[in-house]
Amino acid sequence: MSFNEVYITNTSSFFPNDPVSNDEMEDYLGFINDAPSRSKAIVLRNNGIKRRFYALTKEGRSTHTNAQMTALAVKDLFKNNPGEIKNIELLSTGTSTPDQLMPSHGVMVHGWLPETGPLEVVSPSGVCCAGMHAFKYAYLATKAGDVQQAVATGSERFSVSLRSVNFEDEAKRLKQLVDDPYIGFEKEFLRWMLSDGSAAFLMSNKKNEHGISLKVEWMEGFSYANELEPCMYQGCEKLKDGSLQSYQDYTPEELMAQSILSIKQDVKLLSKNIVLYGGYGVKASLEKHGINSEEIDYFLPHMSSEFFREKIYQQLIANGNGIMYDKWFVNLSQVGNVGAASVYFMVDELFHSGKLKVGDKIFLLVPESGRFSYMYSLLTVC
Repeated sequence: MSFNEVYITNTSSFFPNDPVSNDEMEDYLGFINDAPSRSKAIVLRNNGIKRRFYALTKEGRSTHTNAQMTALAVKDLFKNNPGEIKNIELLSTGTSTPDQLMPSHGVMVHGWLPETGPLEVVSPSGVCCAGMHAFKYAYLATKAGDVQQAVATGSERFSVSLRSVNFEDEAKRLKQLVDDPYIGFEKEFLRWMLSDGSAAFLMSNKKNEHGISLKVEWMEGFSYANELEPCMYQGCEKLKDGSLQSYQDYTPEELMAQSILSIKQDVKLLSKNIVLYGGYGVKASLEKHGINSEEIDYFLPHMSSEFFREKIYQQLIANGNGIMYDKWFVNLSQVGNVGAASVYFMVDELFHSGKLKVGDKIFLLVPESGRFSYMYSLLTVC
């Protein structure tokens, strides 16, 4: 049985509103306990992010839903030929922050795309890897011949859950218990890390007749949840034994008083494992496909923070897969950490940069700290 080749023939990005500088963040997210954050400066100094985007006004009003942003990125793929949007046969949408538990994120995005016809919709869940899982589903469906043209997306709307109003009940409770109350670092840490936005890939079994395409050579994924406990989580609480207790097991009062619905991260667990295990996957995926790291022309690692740049660099060298910095292409400082959309933003910027030439090899690395899973892909410019 023969399989189709699969190409990314166009890419797009959508960012809500104007970029938000480091100094403006609390104007949008608000102050917890009516006081400036004590951890903000430390976190920003380490993560290297200079600006990000929020689907919020300074009054805390939402300007876009996740589904709306994703639909706008999809539409942008067809801005030069709007009628071709009807040719989409599959919409594969990845996010860790859907607007609701039900219906799925994918069908809500499709609802904002009345220009399309009936089509297959899929919504992988997860954290940062959700965007890559959406990409892989579209890749496999196109490769198998189920569809000729698909769209894969990655998107996030983190800002609404980062607003100070979500922590006020917990802050009040702490103030009654101690003289110097503060929200736990595992919760406040992420307020200075995350951003909003959406991006999309148009995928086909035929490459562009004019201009470049990106041939998808392969995609690989690895989970280490069999070895490691949860690290980044939301809608639950992490217990002393490392297990998670669902939001469904809390009363409505407890949900607010303990900020159960906020996004949290075990920073110590993250620092100890995220780079180490990601290195294992790089080595395994490259060896499986017979690729030497020296063959890679562009390395696009999704990093939550610049703090990890040197650690990733040294880990790759230690594993025998070193990639020199002049091959790295990262835009974290300008767009922020947008989870499942981050790798899409890097590919989109590079695709439209004018830098690529036929034959260039692009290696994608996406780590997910939810419970330590990773996705990798190799693209070739053609």
